Amino acid sequence: MSRDFIGALLQLNAEKQVPREQLIRTVEDAIQSAYRRIANEEDIHVEIDAESGKIRVFRARTAVTEVEDPLTEFTLDEARAVKPDAAPGELVETEQLDGDVFGRIGAQTAKQVVLQRLREAERDVVYDQFASREGELITGTVNRVEPRAIILDVGKGVEAILATTEQSPLEHYRIGQNVKAFVLEVRRLPKGPALFVSRTHKGFLKRLFELEVPEIHSGTVEIRAIAREAGSRSKVAVGSRQDGLDPVGATVGQRGARVQSVVAELGGEKIDVIPWNDDPSQFVANALSPAQVISVDIDTEHRIANVTVPERMLSLAIGREGQNARLAARLTGWRIDIRSDVSVAEAKAAAATPVVVAEELSTPAAADAAAPARPKRVAKPKISKAEPEVASATPTDAASADDAPGEAPKKARPSRARKATTEEVAS
Repeated sequence: MSRDFIGALLQLNAEKQVPREQLIRTVEDAIQSAYRRIANEEDIHVEIDAESGKIRVFRARTAVTEVEDPLTEFTLDEARAVKPDAAPGELVETEQLDGDVFGRIGAQTAKQVVLQRLREAERDVVYDQFASREGELITGTVNRVEPRAIILDVGKGVEAILATTEQSPLEHYRIGQNVKAFVLEVRRLPKGPALFVSRTHKGFLKRLFELEVPEIHSGTVEIRAIAREAGSRSKVAVGSRQDGLDPVGATVGQRGARVQSVVAELGGEKIDVIPWNDDPSQFVANALSPAQVISVDIDTEHRIANVTVPERMLSLAIGREGQNARLAARLTGWRIDIRSDVSVAEAKAAAATPVVVAEELSTPAAADAAAPARPKRVAKPKISKAEPEVASATPTDAASADDAPGEAPKKARPSRARKATTEEVAS
């Protein structure tokens, strides 16, 4: 029976891919739990010989200086009565038990416990295998499509969950399709380990470049930063660790073959590969490609980059709905303020104008010259009671014929004098 038991363990080892030592410990714990259930005692222990398959059942307690659990512990004096050289914390065997105490019910209980512990051990092994793959690419087959997620079968009875929020809007999936995804997290669930994967994470783009570009995989070319809007556009900053090696050329490949493979995997997503630069101003200028940049002023305190571009390049630098500038800001980590050269020149001219006027008005003569002219007052003629009444005139009407040569003098109106009497004429 012992040989049959060892053969069964080896078969489980081959099927479940559980290490032999862990498998034996699992079976020991299962049989031990079954014995404790039957006897209703907690000091029963089980040992299995890995070579012969013999099962040994015995009672044992832990020697302690102060007893807290009398069911599994006893004092150091009691332990030394059984074993003279017992040390504190040592498990001391007190009684050897007969292994053939199982009845039919006990055997069924032991079987159920063993199967349950074996399933738990298998899940732990699978979890450990996939837990080490967090941050890596994994390939699965579309098993079913749900409203909020797509379930991928990655083998060994493990499912990967590709949520709708982690899917590219350009992609559509069908049952049986092979899909690559980036492992975000591995969780323990009652049914076993579950993988949560993504196709929108920037790490997914990085792993794809590692597959397609040998220089990135070997570390000669390094991806220093990635900014991505899945399904639309991405920017990748690359740097070289080897002198004389063009990182952009190595990443793009001959005639763009390497980057086109990545674009095809992403469903047509646009990818800009730019060179990394330690100088922030130069790096910001590179990040705004394909737009040309005239100058970049860096405000280190507020982490703002003031960028000047040609007027014809302003819309290209900003991008559709600000996408190019937004991705450049994420890639560089700087807040980017983009202006055209025309608006900058106008702003400088507007800022310089008040200063010139202030200098011109600094002298009294210039201030008097700059002051607006006031219209001169024209005195109205005084009208005496004895003289005939004359209508008042505006400054234009008051001007005489001498002041305005070439104009004919106007005909004087007859005065409204009273008629002279005969007596006044005679005198």
